[in-house]
Amino acid sequence: MVAAKKSIEFDPKIFLSTIDGGRRIAVFPKKRTIFSQGDSSDAVFYIQKGKVRLTVVSGSGKEATIGILSEDDFFGEGCLTGQRLRLGTAAALTECSLMRIEKKAMMDVLHREHAFSDMFGGIC
Repeated sequence: MVAAKKSIEFDPKIFLSTIDGGRRIAVFPKKRTIFSQGDSSDAVFYIQKGKVRLTVVSGSGKEATIGILSEDDFFGEGCLTGQRLRLGTAAALTECSLMRIEKKAMMDVLHREHAFSDMFGGIC
């Protein structure tokens, strides 16, 4: 009989704290824009505290909310799949503390840590 390996749950908070370079913490007051539709897509964001609203504006000018994110959520990951420009706008719904992770640093982490990569659907 072979003993089953004990599954260790992956904790992104602990792992993100070990990234060398390419990340910084930023605080956004309520209603502050984090990035806008059409901006350069060069980083992924991790919500440490607060809520973020994601919206898109159609060609006819109508705005639609596509998501409300909160603590422990990631957003802006389109840059990892080759999106050069932001497809939507992200704004702080409440005061937010976010970790901004540069695309290169995030790609390095995803290649190195498979459990982390699985959180993003195996992008890498």
